[in-house]
Amino acid sequence: MIKIALIDDEVPITSMLQKSLSKNKDFEVSAYNNPKDGLAQLSKLNPDVVLLDIMMPQMDGIEVLTEIKKNHPGIKVIMMTAYSTLDRVLASHKIGAEDYIMKPFESLKAVEDKILNVLKK
Repeated sequence: MIKIALIDDEVPITSMLQKSLSKNKDFEVSAYNNPKDGLAQLSKLNPDVVLLDIMMPQMDGIEVLTEIKKNHPGIKVIMMTAYSTLDRVLASHKIGAEDYIMKPFESLKAVEDKILNVLKK
């Protein structure tokens, strides 16, 4: 079973991703619309991968990534962004993000493939 945590302030994004990814019987998906709630649950959840939005009003995705890598270095993180801000993507890679996905998503299958590819690394 692959445990996935979604952290994105946009409810439609987390709802759609959770519903879609949960169709794969090998995925167990949890969603959080407040990054602080997501961070608080990581120890209990112990996900294999986190899909993390870069731009959130409650807490910047780079800050969340920094906390994840400091406290849970084994968790793989895929950043999600609707803005192709190269500096933020590069900063997230320096901190330890494995990859990133542009929103809107090319396809939900592409998101699933990205997760599986990151877990193979």
